[in-house]
Amino acid sequence: MKIAIVHDWLTGMRGGEKCLECFCELFPHADLYTLIHTKGSCSETIENMHIVTSFVDSIPGKDRYYRHMLPLFPFAIERFILKDYDLVLSSSHCAAKGIIPGPYTLHVSYIHSPMRYVWDMYDDYFGKSRVNKAVGMIIPFFATFLRTWDVASSSRVDQFIANSYHVAKRIKKYYRRDATVIHPPVDVDRFRVSDAPGDYYLVVSAFAPYKRVDLAIQAFNKLGYRLKIVGTGQDEKRLRRLAGPKIEFLGWQSTSSLVDLYSRCKAFIFPGEEDFGITPLEAMASGRPVIAYARGGVLETVRGLGEDNPTGVFFKEQGIEAIVNAVKELEANPTSFDPLRIREHATRWSRDRFKHEIVKAIDDFKKVDGKGISR
Repeated sequence: MKIAIVHDWLTGMRGGEKCLECFCELFPHADLYTLIHTKGSCSETIENMHIVTSFVDSIPGKDRYYRHMLPLFPFAIERFILKDYDLVLSSSHCAAKGIIPGPYTLHVSYIHSPMRYVWDMYDDYFGKSRVNKAVGMIIPFFATFLRTWDVASSSRVDQFIANSYHVAKRIKKYYRRDATVIHPPVDVDRFRVSDAPGDYYLVVSAFAPYKRVDLAIQAFNKLGYRLKIVGTGQDEKRLRRLAGPKIEFLGWQSTSSLVDLYSRCKAFIFPGEEDFGITPLEAMASGRPVIAYARGGVLETVRGLGEDNPTGVFFKEQGIEAIVNAVKELEANPTSFDPLRIREHATRWSRDRFKHEIVKAIDDFKKVDGKGISR
């Protein structure tokens, strides 16, 4: 069986790339198509694939400004010629699901999110406080085009897989399609429980507007507690200007350093609304509780106070005071969170589980035509 994998872009190892890594391990002889590839930015497993890039990859400055090229992505993704493949597995939060498959090709799309830039998080990216007046006048025209294309291209997908029930509901709303739900993988064996947690709280996040790292910074400025922040991104300058003396920016960290940071934090702070949220599970795999905004995929993974064997504390309003109160609530209930039970809870999202469910789902889809997959 001839297989192609399609992923939006390869510029770093975030949640989507951890799913992609599993796809590459399942199908190491597949061709990997992507809009942009920053060489060396992903894991060895991904980098060793036969990678095919689009014309966008040859544009000067693409590594830094690729998000500004969003209107080009539909044209770029449609130029890939995939008619000779038996199976196309797209991994999409932007344009990858919009490939044009052959008439006899099975297209299975794993959706991390419908195109959030033009749907539910449009204002987070392009609201009046985010862009200048001139750009603000142009963006709506591109957004309308992208929404139309996003819906139209969804008909090219034979079977959708959503990374959470939260995303499945949005697929149903925007595309009018049902989706099988398979939660992303967490490499739980990589993380460990520490016998001596430190005195700091932790954020691990890209600095995108919707991540709301700014709320965590302002809450911890008010609390006067130590907060370590791992990550980089477009909002970094603004976030640094907000930070008080107890806030420490660490940039992106090596895997070994991240393992240590997770294991020794007092708790993990998750202030944004995510489609799923792998980092809270990485924290829980380290035995640490999570303080999270009570919306999105995190509701499918974190157990709040009041539930059996709680793994964290939720706050219902996305604001500074709500985070402050959640931190105080966690500190007022120190015996409620058992590190070993928190870690045991996280093992339900292992990489082996993810691979097994992906293979089974694709096999089930293929059985419609009386075929199975081979690796």
